[in-house]
Amino acid sequence: MKKMILPVVMGLLMVSGQVLAQHKIIRTDKAPVPIGPYSQGVEANGMLFLAGQVGLKPDTRKLVEGGLEAEAVQTMENIKTLLATAGLDLTHVVNTTIYIKDISQFGKVNEIYGRYFTGQYPARTTVGVADLPAGASIEIAVIAAVPAQRRKK
Repeated sequence: MKKMILPVVMGLLMVSGQVLAQHKIIRTDKAPVPIGPYSQGVEANGMLFLAGQVGLKPDTRKLVEGGLEAEAVQTMENIKTLLATAGLDLTHVVNTTIYIKDISQFGKVNEIYGRYFTGQYPARTTVGVADLPAGASIEIAVIAAVPAQRRKK
């Protein structure tokens, strides 16, 4: 029994090594450029992983005015821009993680989020946090599936 497990584990390790070798960095000046040592997005193994986005305006790199609601809209627009840079749109999103400083504002976030995602909603986790980068009220990270026909190109 133990001898059968080892080849399977070795096979998984080899696949994992291959996945790490095949990735593409997604970058655009039309969305806020990173404020640290990370990429806006990374495409690997048929998935696109976007770094958490906040409500920074791409041209000024400053947080939009208007509080949580304005930030949520700008955050979603930044996500749409990054997805488009990778040749995708919101219908390709399979998972989101929302970080929000004031969890009592969850209803407002839900309403804005619902304007962008319709029909088959992605899986989602929402977490209340003490603080976020750039003084933001909300941050959203996204994972999207890259269509199989596009991966073959």
